[in-house]
Amino acid sequence: MAQAAPVAPDPKTSASNSSIREEILSNGLKVIIVQDRSAPLAVFQIWYHAGSINEQFGKTGLSHLLEHMMFKGTPKYGPKNFSKIIQRAGGVDNAGTTYDYVFYYQKIAPEMLNISIELEADRMQNLIMDPKETLLERDVVMEERRMRYEDDPQNLVYEEAMSTAFKNYPYRWPVIGWMQDLKNMTREDLWEYYKTHYVPNNAVLIIAGDVNAELLMVKIKKEFGAIPRGADTVKTPKIDEPEQLGERRVFVKKEAELPYVFAGYKTPNISDSDSSALEVLGGIFSGGKSARIYKSIIKDKQIALSAGAGYSSINKYPSLFYFYGTPLPGKKIEDIESALYEEIEKIKKEPPTGREVQKAKNQIEAEFIMAQDSTFFQAEVVGQFEMLGDWRLKEKYLDGIRKVTPEDVQRIAGKYFIEDKRTVGILIPLKARSEK
Repeated sequence: MAQAAPVAPDPKTSASNSSIREEILSNGLKVIIVQDRSAPLAVFQIWYHAGSINEQFGKTGLSHLLEHMMFKGTPKYGPKNFSKIIQRAGGVDNAGTTYDYVFYYQKIAPEMLNISIELEADRMQNLIMDPKETLLERDVVMEERRMRYEDDPQNLVYEEAMSTAFKNYPYRWPVIGWMQDLKNMTREDLWEYYKTHYVPNNAVLIIAGDVNAELLMVKIKKEFGAIPRGADTVKTPKIDEPEQLGERRVFVKKEAELPYVFAGYKTPNISDSDSSALEVLGGIFSGGKSARIYKSIIKDKQIALSAGAGYSSINKYPSLFYFYGTPLPGKKIEDIESALYEEIEKIKKEPPTGREVQKAKNQIEAEFIMAQDSTFFQAEVVGQFEMLGDWRLKEKYLDGIRKVTPEDVQRIAGKYFIEDKRTVGILIPLKARSEK
């Protein structure tokens, strides 16, 4: 590629300053620049509202497969050269696909950011999608699915439980897609998805680090500004989930050494004020070896090899607050499941102590703030919240956590942890085929 002119640091900004600049180009591309002088580093990220929730029945896995294809090159830079160019500039690059979005990033020296801007602007509109390469990459993803899901019994249980819990939300299908859909996927499917979703008005560009925002904006407008605006798509389809009228239970029979239980309850996302107390409750249940589930089920009762709980409010749709456990050899899966429900009932009957709540709040806040020492995570947090509607939600997130009381935690446990609203997945281990 042609050598880009370096972008010089802004001498007017002191090393301690950190500020955010936001601008929307005329074609709809939102640009957010986080200036942080704490380290001579820079991160470039571009986020698209093109996660698996934007797919349709029969076409699951498009978002993730397209993420793979985005590294196949363009006519200008040649095939499979994207990562090589970044590496030659001393940087690293990668990408990730989730239910809610896909994002691409490069960690690179600030003076090399022009390279990222040129490369990403080019592959937003000029991707090579060779039919033969598409089929080969589809096979790569199918093999990835076999390794990550079909050869991992606990991931299969999670996949089945999510599919059973949700009837309408697109979280019901896995990000990597169903194998049958992958087999039937065509180059034309991918091309249509690419041309529909990889457009400026469906993307957010984020740069963080020791950068000069003024100079960067000039370069961004030059490279991205001429890309035509695409058709306006629905970033988050308006979907409601029908009421669950009884417990749902699914069993997975698979070669494994030990059984496994997963139990999930539908819970709201960050748009609901209850989400703060749910985040804190997740810490009370599963925030380390002093948390309730570890102390009770693993340490005191000594019935589980592993057990815990999980919840995240940072999703576009409501998702699951889940519990899981694997029994020690010789112990029953039923005992693990009952022990998990006993811990839930304790919270419903009596609020946690003020010390437990404060400890969980401190853990959440410390993890959230300390992680932002990383330039990459600063950009990632902005991107995650921007995908939910506004990066400024990150400030409200911690405010909500700080206000949670023990009574809030008890109230939301009673509100959401209802047996008839529960979905349970059970792994029934089968003997290995070679032993049959």
